[in-house]
Amino acid sequence: MAKPKMKALAEYGQSIWLDYIDRPLLETGKLRSMIQEGLRGMTSNPAIFNNAIGSSADYDDRIKELKGAGKTTFEIYDELTVKDIQDAADHFKEVYFATKGLDGHVSLEIDPQIADKAEEQVQEGLRLFKKVNRPNVMIKVPSTAAGIFVTEELIAKGVNVNATLIFSVRQYGCVVKAYYKGLKRRAGDGLDLGGVRSVASIFVSRIDTAVDKFIDGKLAKETDNTKRKKLQSLKGKAAVANSRIIFKTWQDLSESDEAKALGKKGANVQRVLWASTGTKNPDYSDIKYVAELIAAPTVNTIPEKTLAAFLDHGYVYDAFDDNIKPALEIIEDLKAFGIDVDAVCDDLLAKGVAAFKDAFTDLSASIEKKAAELLPVNG
Repeated sequence: MAKPKMKALAEYGQSIWLDYIDRPLLETGKLRSMIQEGLRGMTSNPAIFNNAIGSSADYDDRIKELKGAGKTTFEIYDELTVKDIQDAADHFKEVYFATKGLDGHVSLEIDPQIADKAEEQVQEGLRLFKKVNRPNVMIKVPSTAAGIFVTEELIAKGVNVNATLIFSVRQYGCVVKAYYKGLKRRAGDGLDLGGVRSVASIFVSRIDTAVDKFIDGKLAKETDNTKRKKLQSLKGKAAVANSRIIFKTWQDLSESDEAKALGKKGANVQRVLWASTGTKNPDYSDIKYVAELIAAPTVNTIPEKTLAAFLDHGYVYDAFDDNIKPALEIIEDLKAFGIDVDAVCDDLLAKGVAAFKDAFTDLSASIEKKAAELLPVNG
C-alpha cells in the first residue's frame, strides 16, 4: 500500500502545512483526519479569517455572546481568532511533541493595521503569544523594515516567529540576520535557544502574476519574433527561479560560521516556508507551486484546494538540484527586457501589507455588522 503523500513528503524532508482555518475544520474531525494523513501544521492570515468569520454563520453564536458581554469589535475578533488558534494548536500537539518541536505549529498574524509600528507590534506579538498560551503557536510578523526589527525582538524574548510576506532575496537575508541577532541576544543573556522556532515565509505565486503581466505588456509591443519567443519562454518562470535563489541563499547561510556557532548552542534552523502556493493562472498546472518547490528541509503551506489537487495527482521527488545557474539566468534575462524582479518584489510587499490591512478592515466591518444584526441595540 502506497504511503500517504504528505507522510512521504515529511520523510523526504518537506513538511506540509495547511493555509486555512475555520470552525468546521476544527469541529468535524476533518483536521484530525488530515493530521493522520501527514499534515504537520497550519497557517492563518487576516484574509483567511475574513473568509471564515465574515462569510459564514459558523461564528454567529459566539459573536452574539461576546457582543452581549460588552466586547468591542476588536475584542470580539481577538477572542474568535485566538480560540481558533488554540484549538488548532491542541489538534497539532501530538505532532509538535513527536517531531520535538520541528512541526505542529499554528500561525497567528499580528494586526496588520500596525505593520509599520515596530514597538506596538512587539507588544502585540508578546500579548498574543501569552494569550494563546500554547508552545506550538507562531506569531506572524510581516517582513517590512519595521517587521525585521520586530522579528529580532520577539526571537530574543523567546517567541516563535513566522516571518511572513517575504518576496525578495534581499528581504530574506534581512530576516535571517534578524533571527540570528535575536538568538545571539538570548545566548548572551544565558537563555535557552532550543525552545525557539521560526520559519521564513517566501511568497511565490504572486511574483509570476506580476512578472507575467509585465511580459504581456512587452509582448503587445514587441515585433521581433526572436525576442517575442524569448519573452514567451520566460512566462511562469520568475517565481520558482526566485525561490531557488532564496533556497541557495539559505544553504549558504546555514553553512556560515555564525549559523554553526548558534547551532552548537542549541539553536534551531530557521526553515524556508513556501507560501502563496495556490496557482492563480489557469494556464499553469494546478499544483505548479507545490510540485516545483519540493526541497528539503522546507515547509510548504498550501490552500485546501491546491492540497487536494496535489494529493490527487502530484508525486514526491526532488525538484531542486545543485545547479543554481538556470535560475540566475532567468532573473537576468528578465532584467535584460527591463523587468527587475527585485523591484517587483518590493512592490508586492507593499501591496501585500495593504491587502492584509484591507482584509482586516473588511473583517472588522463584518463582525460589527453581524453583532448589530444578532444583538440589536433595542432588541
